[in-house]
Amino acid sequence: MEMIIDFPGGARVDAHFKGYTVPTDQPPYGGGEGAAPTPFATFLASIGTCAGIYVLGFCRQRGLDTTGLRLVQRLDVDRGTGLVRQVALEIELPPGFPEKYRGAVIRSAEQCAVKKHFEHPPEFAITTRTAAEDPLTVA
Repeated sequence: MEMIIDFPGGARVDAHFKGYTVPTDQPPYGGGEGAAPTPFATFLASIGTCAGIYVLGFCRQRGLDTTGLRLVQRLDVDRGTGLVRQVALEIELPPGFPEKYRGAVIRSAEQCAVKKHFEHPPEFAITTRTAAEDPLTVA
């Protein structure tokens, strides 16, 4: 998949792919307007939303009521480095959720592709090139 990252002004950095735009910005103290989440906040949100879609799919496949179902994501951050040490996801189950599915719903959240990429991180290759005469278009 190809994404085009551009700079629409100020401290905004947006990603474009498959007809979507994911906007990011920095807070005012970081030189931005706070008009969108930061890139790192967007990354962190992808963890919980990825796990969430697996949990939602699990419940839907079994015809389970999802009213009140939600995930709460908490981060343990190392104060010295600022790096995340642990991501804790708590699945808040609705009243009456069948006890027999508690373990299975956890296993469904563990199938999240974002989580799996933490376990087996990709290599990064960063290069430069001179922009072509015609700008790249977003596919």
